[in-house]
Amino acid sequence: MADTPGDDRTLRGDATPLPDQHHVDIAAAEAQFNELQRVLSIRSQQAGSEPTERSATDHDIEKGEKGEQPFDLRAYLASSNDAYQKAGIAHKHVGVTWENLQVEGIGGAGHKIYVRTFGEDVLSFWFTPLRILKSALERVVPAIRPQLPVTTILHPSSGLLKPGQMCLVLGCPGSGCTTFLKAIANERADYAHIGGEVRYAGISAEEMAKYYKGEVVYNEEDDRHIATLTVAQTLNFALSLKTPGPKGRLPGMSREEFNETVRNMLLRMLNISHTANTYVGDEFVRGVSGGERKRVSIAEMMATRARVLCFDNSTRGLDASTALDFIKALRVMTDILGQTTFATLYQAGEGIYELFDKVLVLDKGRQVYFGPPFEARAYFENLGYKSLPRQSTPDYLTGCTDPNERQFAPGRSEADVPSTPEELEQAFLRSRYAAEMRDSLEKYKQEMEIDRSDQEAFRKAVLEEKKRGVSKKSPYTQGFTGQVRALAIRQFQMRLQDRFQLITSYSLSTILALVIGASYYNLQLTSQGAFTRGSVIFAGLLTCALDTFGEMPVQMLGRPILKKQTSYALYRPAAVAIANTLSDVPFSAVRIFVYNLIIYFMSNLSRSAGGFFTYHLFIYLVFLTMQGFFRTFGIMCTNFDSAFRLATFFIPNMIQYAGYMIPVFQMKRWLFWIYYINPVAYAWVGCMENEFMRISFACDGTAIVPRNPPGVNKYPEGLGPNQVCTLFGSVPGEDIVSGRNYVSFGYGLNVSDLWRRNFLVLLGFFLLFQLTQVLLIEYFPQYGGGSSVTIFAKEDSETKKLNARLQEHKAARKGKSDRELSEKDTVTQFHGKPFTWEKVNYHVPVPGGVRRLLHDVYGYVKPGTMTALMGASGAGKTTCLDVLAQRKNIGVVSGTLLLDGKPLGIDFARNTAYAEQMDVHEGSATVREAMRFSAYLRQPPEVSKEEKDQYVEDMIEVLELQDLADALVFSLNVEARKRLTIGVELASRPSLLFLDEPTSGLDGQSAWNLVRFLRKLADNGQAILCTIHQPSSMLIQTFDKLLLLERGGETVYFGDIGPDCYILRDYFARHGAHCPPNVNPAEFMLDAIGAGLTPRIGDRDWKDHWLDSKEFQDVLAEIEKIKSSTSGDDGQPQKVTVYATPFWNQLRWVVTRNNAKLWRSPDYVFSRLFVHAFISLFVSLSFLQLGHGARDLQYRVFGIFWTTILPAIVMSQLEPMWILSRRIFIREASSRIYSPYVFAIGQLIGEMPYSILCGIVYWVLMVYPMGFGDGAAGVGGTFFQLLVIIFVELFGVSLGQFIGAISPSMQIAPLFNPFIILVLGTFCGVTIPYPTLPSYWHWLYQLSPYTRIMAAMLSTELHGLTITCKADEFIPFNPPAGQTCQQWAGEFVTGFGGYLDNPNDTTACRYCQYQVGDEFFLPLNIRYDDRWRDVWILFAFSVFNFAATIVASRFLRYAKR
Repeated sequence: MADTPGDDRTLRGDATPLPDQHHVDIAAAEAQFNELQRVLSIRSQQAGSEPTERSATDHDIEKGEKGEQPFDLRAYLASSNDAYQKAGIAHKHVGVTWENLQVEGIGGAGHKIYVRTFGEDVLSFWFTPLRILKSALERVVPAIRPQLPVTTILHPSSGLLKPGQMCLVLGCPGSGCTTFLKAIANERADYAHIGGEVRYAGISAEEMAKYYKGEVVYNEEDDRHIATLTVAQTLNFALSLKTPGPKGRLPGMSREEFNETVRNMLLRMLNISHTANTYVGDEFVRGVSGGERKRVSIAEMMATRARVLCFDNSTRGLDASTALDFIKALRVMTDILGQTTFATLYQAGEGIYELFDKVLVLDKGRQVYFGPPFEARAYFENLGYKSLPRQSTPDYLTGCTDPNERQFAPGRSEADVPSTPEELEQAFLRSRYAAEMRDSLEKYKQEMEIDRSDQEAFRKAVLEEKKRGVSKKSPYTQGFTGQVRALAIRQFQMRLQDRFQLITSYSLSTILALVIGASYYNLQLTSQGAFTRGSVIFAGLLTCALDTFGEMPVQMLGRPILKKQTSYALYRPAAVAIANTLSDVPFSAVRIFVYNLIIYFMSNLSRSAGGFFTYHLFIYLVFLTMQGFFRTFGIMCTNFDSAFRLATFFIPNMIQYAGYMIPVFQMKRWLFWIYYINPVAYAWVGCMENEFMRISFACDGTAIVPRNPPGVNKYPEGLGPNQVCTLFGSVPGEDIVSGRNYVSFGYGLNVSDLWRRNFLVLLGFFLLFQLTQVLLIEYFPQYGGGSSVTIFAKEDSETKKLNARLQEHKAARKGKSDRELSEKDTVTQFHGKPFTWEKVNYHVPVPGGVRRLLHDVYGYVKPGTMTALMGASGAGKTTCLDVLAQRKNIGVVSGTLLLDGKPLGIDFARNTAYAEQMDVHEGSATVREAMRFSAYLRQPPEVSKEEKDQYVEDMIEVLELQDLADALVFSLNVEARKRLTIGVELASRPSLLFLDEPTSGLDGQSAWNLVRFLRKLADNGQAILCTIHQPSSMLIQTFDKLLLLERGGETVYFGDIGPDCYILRDYFARHGAHCPPNVNPAEFMLDAIGAGLTPRIGDRDWKDHWLDSKEFQDVLAEIEKIKSSTSGDDGQPQKVTVYATPFWNQLRWVVTRNNAKLWRSPDYVFSRLFVHAFISLFVSLSFLQLGHGARDLQYRVFGIFWTTILPAIVMSQLEPMWILSRRIFIREASSRIYSPYVFAIGQLIGEMPYSILCGIVYWVLMVYPMGFGDGAAGVGGTFFQLLVIIFVELFGVSLGQFIGAISPSMQIAPLFNPFIILVLGTFCGVTIPYPTLPSYWHWLYQLSPYTRIMAAMLSTELHGLTITCKADEFIPFNPPAGQTCQQWAGEFVTGFGGYLDNPNDTTACRYCQYQVGDEFFLPLNIRYDDRWRDVWILFAFSVFNFAATIVASRFLRYAKR
């Protein structure tokens, strides 16, 4: 773990403290408690004390602080109770009893859940109505509802834990330890049924959950925190919601003082005071180290001051001494505060075990021991199990329940020793321990019935802790407004500290505003500025409203934290929804204000204070409304894809029915109701009315009919008596048009509705979406996760045969001893090669210079041996392994590394295997597929596919993964995934195997099974080098050699270990460190070199002992011997390549894997298909069967313009997928499995079939319902449109992948999308017609791919399309007396196109603006003859994106190590 700082450093690079500062200091913790309690005692006495007494007590405090006064627990507890009794504060003591506690989970035995595929999803979509009908029937007639199969996870178990006691829960993985803790902690939602009875100080579980939820808490194994908060802020938040009211604090102590005192105590007790101002961090955000983060989780839970605590493997990631110190601190707290503590721990040492009062052992959900820890070992030995004195008791106890590990006493066997879970349970129930437990349980229950003092004191204490005004029935300490306040402060801090997000959002928002402002720059009050005013208002409003789309995924990210904190009863879920809105206002208000200011004044909208602030109010209100709208979906949906589907159901309608594209009076009668339930419509109408009520236009230029074409001077320049103004709302004979009339006639708007309708309805929508958020999050919370079900891929004929063979072999192996099996197993003989390293040094750049992490490390690994690499946290174990495996890409490595006596070649990375600590795999592949992928691409092409397949089957057997061969990787548990990581590396038949902490995060049994398996590999000729974290004494003996490092990367020892570690112990004993017989040698030698809390043994540095030793000289001699014996070459020059297989072979298997992944990701693929179909269908319904009128021509253009939204849909979905795939590629690239070019090409090829399918669906639902293909291009033209749409899809995919390739994380990629889409859409020559586009934007017009999309599709559709105006579309005017229409307007019609409907009339001439579709697009700089050129330019853009993606994949990995 050297590449992530050890427990003693923060990731910000704070200096490493001295070893004695590193761990939890119990003496200091007790002194801290003592000091705190003394302060509390003093405060309680201060009410009537004299100044002289006060100075005396002050002196005592100082003495306590200096540590001169010895800590007396008895005296301390007495003073504590006195202080609270004098203040009249009741204690909270909660004993826990459980009787016949039984837990059932969903999913029966042998019940397999199969992965859904795209094909199944498409089929099931058509049966949706039937499914809805079926579920409705089941609700009405419950008898027909199918019963879900259930499995018993925890069989009936009983016990009792009194206040002030600690219980250790032990068992192998899958034995139900976590389930037991969750059941005790009242976390019942994840299970089908919980039977039996759990009582807390006599209070039932139901009452506890309703009124005292926060008094029983569960600390899960994973650390879930808000990464951008500091440690102090995280704790302050928890404390601010759990500060007791005045009656629950000592007199004279304020809330702030209480919080500060408790916070400092927790930080000091867990020794994380130095991290108070460091971010908590996570995988993406640098923060405290893993061990420190675990302690933050513990501190946060303790801040709730709950009385029943359940810790699930809370020492994971802590080294042995830190874990011991934490459990000691827990012991102190339990004793002093009278808490009731349950804990499950993996690989717990003897020192930890001895601190518990009770131990509960579970085997497959059955209780096989519950009683005193010091009698547990003897109990199992008496049953007939072999005594193993060197094994720690927790490992021994769980070992007795593990068929692979347990050993029977001499002369005993399974026949006469209870060994199945059922037999062990019966043996326990017959034992005296069970009788004593039942007896004490009955007595305690009776005592609780008769003497209710504990229960009453508990109820009273909880009541007194509540803040004034909080309901007695509420389980919360703070009232609702207090919760909202605390959450709003936290959210505010979070946003303020996420600098990158702030800077990016502000920058992009300002740039967008500048682009919109510049493209509609300085609009004039002329007829030209009338329609474009509506456009700029619509563009500004829509960009702002749809910017909130990003709220959906954010709502899903914080769910695990919400689940944890609401289970601690810190706050109601509803408070989060309100606090989110409140905390967001200061940031969004400023951002939107600047955005509006730029657009409003750059585009020259009505320049008055009232006009601007009304505009800003409407835009900001629609922003908040849409934010609430998208957050509602984020809260409601289980995953992003379903939310994405729902949102796209609404977005097109909101845009289409805002009243801008289609005025309300022209909407289809059966769809116009959408306009009235659309918040965007009210905002747009409000902004339009606000603008146009303040202005009037001069009618000029293109709005006058007839007018002079170029070279003609027949008509008056202004508006003459025989000319008309074509602007909506113009009055004959007047050249000024009032804005009110314009919006009234053109859009059917009434400006007096501004405040009385539009504002009030928009405000109503805002409040409605706040309410929906509150109700959904409170009553229908979607926490997600929580289920640990293994998901399988369906078998085909090949895998069916293979699985049957695996099960046959497995059955044949049962009942045979390890020795028989190893004789029978001719597993695979590995051809390992010796590996030597001499004088290895490693320097890394740090601020202000370089730091040396490894110093003169020597050693070797031979085939058939296992070498352990050990050291304290921060000694450079992982660093050393990374350097030896050639995985470092920063820093300077020096020294000599030889494989088989030769310098390392370019094929070293693929010839050796490195199983990393993080198990990163393609989640949608099965176990068999993952291993085959590795075998196909890493074994040489000379080996046939059949041989590789057979080899993978052998590996599956060796790894004992037979039952999981078809399981999907993402659903595997920690241990199975760890085995798979090793299997994937072994599939390459490496000459050398490196493993980084393979036992980390596993329990004692899993660790033992894994090392047992590695031993088997070594015995078959494999060379293994492996870092290992705190192994048990049994585990360390499995290795042949040990390389031990101390801080600074110095070697302490390299050599043999020997049976019972006698060689290693002898070496240390020679230098003054004698290992006692009952101590684990692995832990002892770390203590001896000063790795833990204890000082180094001896006055000389251990590295100096090593350099002077005979063993060191032996190592140098052995390295020379290996070099001389392997240096002979066979004389044949071998071709060496970076990759094992050729390019096309790599591409074949990468594409095959990608195809399988997408086929098994129906949410991802089907969502895209659904969205394409839906948008196309809904746009077509609005423009159903278009005719040949002038307005229909405009609608054809709008219908085609919707095509430009497709890249936005594809990009928003594709970027996260691409970035996740890149993480897997980075891991695989370090082993040189395939090249970055193959990765990028494979990603694109995988997407293509689905993109073409989406394109065809979109085209079918667009072209035929709208009635395209009536022009000169005919039906052939519609197929040309299909080609364009497929190229648009290709462009979207390639652009999305390019943005993914240049983005470091999923949070950053989506920030680019709105900007890119807006710029491309604005400058394509349609939104702002090409003739009116300012000349300084013409370069962008040429550069936009959307220009080519619109040009190709418009020219194809409109070329040769005959236009026939409808009666209300003609422009009427009267010719001068004595002239026909043709005589008066003939030159005008000839110059500008269109036609006169009645050329020979002398009054009421009817002019139609267009005669043929070409007249519409020719002024827009579009030519029908250029359509093929345009479509291939669009294709060229895709090719460019694709090439850029390949280059970015090659050079931008965002992975430093």
